[in-house]
Amino acid sequence: MTRKQTPMTLALCALGLFAASAASAFAADAPSAPPKSEISAAVGAGAKFTPPPESAIPDDEFGKMVKLGRDIMLDTPKYAKDFVGNTLSCSNCHLDAGRMAGSAPLWAAYVSYPAYRSKNKKVNTFEERLQGCFKFSQNGKAPPLGSKTLVALESYAYWLSKGLPVDEKVAGRGYPNLPEPQQAPDYVRGQKVYEAKCIICHAANGEGQYVNGETVFPPLWGPKSFNWGAGMGSYKNAAKFIYANMPYGMSYSLTPQEAWDVAYFMDAHERPQDPRWQGSVAATRAKFHDSKFSLYGAKVNGKLLGDIGAPKPR
Repeated sequence: MTRKQTPMTLALCALGLFAASAASAFAADAPSAPPKSEISAAVGAGAKFTPPPESAIPDDEFGKMVKLGRDIMLDTPKYAKDFVGNTLSCSNCHLDAGRMAGSAPLWAAYVSYPAYRSKNKKVNTFEERLQGCFKFSQNGKAPPLGSKTLVALESYAYWLSKGLPVDEKVAGRGYPNLPEPQQAPDYVRGQKVYEAKCIICHAANGEGQYVNGETVFPPLWGPKSFNWGAGMGSYKNAAKFIYANMPYGMSYSLTPQEAWDVAYFMDAHERPQDPRWQGSVAATRAKFHDSKFSLYGAKVNGKLLGDIGAPKPR
């Protein structure tokens, strides 16, 4: 997962990226390959759509709402603090403020709703989909429908999608497909990948990094991260995101197996309770986590994941 784009961010990871950058500078790319510096999640997404530049945001009342939506994306704890229960921002999973194809861009999501979601077994509007992000990924509470927070995010997504036809299968939506692992995802192998590729930004205990109280690199597990109900709680979803987007600025540098392994390792740690708690881990898993890609309710290193009691009230 990525972080806020600040000068301090670049400084913190400079040492970790230097070796890879130096090595790539001497590597000969195929003539048809883009420069490594230009490789991002979009390369593997097959998208042809480009959202309008920020300079095109209109200078009027609607433009003010669009800008607020962008600000919420970039610094959610600041601009939507009443609905956030952790230190993550939307742009940690939706890179480039929701613009990046192959990184769950807002423009692709906007033209794909209303849509049926198996997660809550009903047709969701775009605003209802956004409510879910606050409830699970932000470990907070859903802003009311029609609230300024949701209207701002919807306005921003609408503006980003200008000129894009309504199509729930629009190229660039979500994360690019990832080949199935050749071996079952493994904690030990994942830990090695994490220590080699991720630890410099996200820290040894997965808590991320902070400067002057602000999140620079997001926590991947623990009390300040997303809860068990979030999409990243599926290590398949996490692996797809990681493969296309991580390490930051080095998209597709991991092998598919490494992406699967490190996603498994990340999700094999404790995090806040699923707000849909059914009174026990077994009952909650049976109703909401009955998937081989969820480690909720699984025993890892002798610990039953999710066995932390009822969720804290929001």
